[in-house]
Amino acid sequence: MSIVSQKAERYYVLPVRDIVIFPGVIVPLYVGRERSLKTVEKAKLEEKPLFIVTQKDLSIEDPDFQDLYTSGTACRILQMIRIPDGSVKVLVEGQQRGHLCEYIKGAESTEGEVEAVLWEKNQTENYEALKRSIYELFERYVSLHTKIPKEIVIAVMNIENPCELADIVASHLRIKTEEKQALLEITEPERYMKQLIKTLMEEIDLLELEQSIQEQVRQKMEQGHREYYLREQLKIIQGELGDEDPFSDSQGYIKKIEETPMPEDVRKKALGEANRLSKMPSISSEASVLVTYLDWILALPWEKNTEENLDLKRAMKFLDEDHYGLSKVKERILEFLAVRLLAGKQAKGQVLCFVGPPGVGKTSLAQSIARALGRRFVNFSLGGVRDEAEIRGHRRTYVGARPGRIIQKIRQAGTKNPVMLMDEIDKIGQDFRGDPAAALLEVLDPSQNQEFTDHYIEAAFDLSDVIFITTANVTHTIPAPLLDRMEVIRLPGYVAEEKIHIAKKHLLPQLLIEHGLSTENLQLTPKALEKVITDYTREAGVRNLKRNLATICRKVSRHIVEEGMREKIVEEKVKVGVNDLKNYLGAPHLYDVHLPRTKQTGTVVGLAWTESGGDVLVIEAVSMRGKGDIILTGNLGNIMQESAQTALGYLRAHAEVLGIDHINWKNIDIHLHVPEGAIPKDGPSAGITMAVTMLSALSNRKVLPGVAMTGEITLQGRVLPVGGIREKVLAAKRQKVKKIILPSANKIDVEEMEDWMTQGLEFHFVDTIPDVFKFSMED
Repeated sequence: MSIVSQKAERYYVLPVRDIVIFPGVIVPLYVGRERSLKTVEKAKLEEKPLFIVTQKDLSIEDPDFQDLYTSGTACRILQMIRIPDGSVKVLVEGQQRGHLCEYIKGAESTEGEVEAVLWEKNQTENYEALKRSIYELFERYVSLHTKIPKEIVIAVMNIENPCELADIVASHLRIKTEEKQALLEITEPERYMKQLIKTLMEEIDLLELEQSIQEQVRQKMEQGHREYYLREQLKIIQGELGDEDPFSDSQGYIKKIEETPMPEDVRKKALGEANRLSKMPSISSEASVLVTYLDWILALPWEKNTEENLDLKRAMKFLDEDHYGLSKVKERILEFLAVRLLAGKQAKGQVLCFVGPPGVGKTSLAQSIARALGRRFVNFSLGGVRDEAEIRGHRRTYVGARPGRIIQKIRQAGTKNPVMLMDEIDKIGQDFRGDPAAALLEVLDPSQNQEFTDHYIEAAFDLSDVIFITTANVTHTIPAPLLDRMEVIRLPGYVAEEKIHIAKKHLLPQLLIEHGLSTENLQLTPKALEKVITDYTREAGVRNLKRNLATICRKVSRHIVEEGMREKIVEEKVKVGVNDLKNYLGAPHLYDVHLPRTKQTGTVVGLAWTESGGDVLVIEAVSMRGKGDIILTGNLGNIMQESAQTALGYLRAHAEVLGIDHINWKNIDIHLHVPEGAIPKDGPSAGITMAVTMLSALSNRKVLPGVAMTGEITLQGRVLPVGGIREKVLAAKRQKVKKIILPSANKIDVEEMEDWMTQGLEFHFVDTIPDVFKFSMED
């Protein structure tokens, strides 16, 4: 049959989402987009047809021509109803297929040039057969589909025109939008009806398959119920005959519970659950939950302890083997072991918290404690944990419920007195599922954890014999009540001398084994090792140092294999010196802080604390003509900006004493800058450093070289103590600074440091700002 196409006419065009409208179908539409509302209103006002086309992408809010299908349906607006939310409900009736030739977006509405598609009315002899096939298949489709009303079959029975029947049937099919659009775009009636028949047959096949699967599932469920009744009858018959099966699941669990050492209250609860299991069908979901619960109860080491080895000499040997330095930390651990040796069971399980920058050995130190004691070691990370159930477990009523991490790790250890490491306790989170930190309060409190109750186990488990160790990079993010339950042991960063010993004693021997090498193959000179530490790594720990040494080992291994030296390994040795490092590691890629080595104006070295250890900051200041402003740059935080304002306030208040009373403050600007502007900086400890920098810039007095300082300033000129003294002193020592100015209140921190840390350094302890000026600037 041929197609008759009329000349293109101007229509109002309405793009719609996720719906395809066929001729002869009445459809309600909800219009909410502003442009669409204007288009519908104009079409209704002017009593013109509305050409409705479907969007290709549902997410596009204001579609263009390329975002629309070109085939659509011209519709008559039957009714418009405004809804309180601002949208409009429009009832439209599809009238005629059409092809969108041009899409015009006006200021408020959308129009288009539409070419109507008319089908000739002459019918071939195939039409009646196609019509009957469509009707029979649609009747079968409706009988299989539960969401289509059965009355629709009666409605389509009286439609005589085959094409109209096909349109009504296609509009009621529950298929994808793309498939409906493909049917609408077919312009030959006979091919259109054949494609519709094909689609109906495919959908019927799918529905029959689904029905078959559902029938099989129903039969299996009925079979399961039948088997349950037969089993129950068999149990009664066996009971009457005295032949009850002694090896049934419930009886097996009862026997295991009676044989397993556990507290009596736990045993009583477990036996009650096992008796409940005996009265349930094995196929029920609650029975599988009970089986899992009883498995957990039996797997926990309720009364099993690992025998401790409290030999202090042996413990010290292990600690020295695994870690270099850290004398105060090792001393505290030995004190901890000595108390346990003397007090025995009376010793409360103290909680140690190792705090320090990354890579200084916090986790490995906990492993060494477990090794020294001869206890099992388990660990897990708290970083990013936001759900309280991760600590206390889930209630058994939830699907997929399981115990919390504490009980899981106790089961993994197989003993009730392991060493349990909780890593990254400073990175614990909190959200609507509860506060894990609050749940840890009971776990880490020696007076409460004797009866720790997991939500899943629902029975008290004694955690008092567990040695809990936590690690953190900082303490200010740990909630105060949780921090109060732990004894904080700080692990400072390492200086170059310590890293050399660590590399020689621990890192290099381990890396040589991992890379199939030995000291006969690779020799790294002391000078080269020192250069790797100073020029290729800048960290408080030793992780980057290990990575760089591993790079050298890999390249040496490759060199040995490529040169065919495997047979000569004992004879040949690769020696890596200072000049060879560029070939192995490339050029040094760390930015070196160039400290002033001569007297300079407006440049002072300050000491800072970071999460990676101590660092030095070169603070600069200049004065210039201006309006009396202070300009602060370098990504400074609020506290650091306030310290600069305080320092300037002190200078202006004491201008006469400081010899800068000639300055007209209204005509001068001060610009203070802290380099490495991309890195955020904050804290009050740079107060005296900024005061010296600004005074030098204003008075042209030069700052002495080789001096570094830290301390908080007040408006009255007092110098207050600051934290991180150990890390800051080590940072100054790394940069070969000889003279350090510190608040007098921090003198105790210096006295507690090891001798090698303070060797070669000159300390000046100050109480007031004039003392700082005295030691840092020329007269």
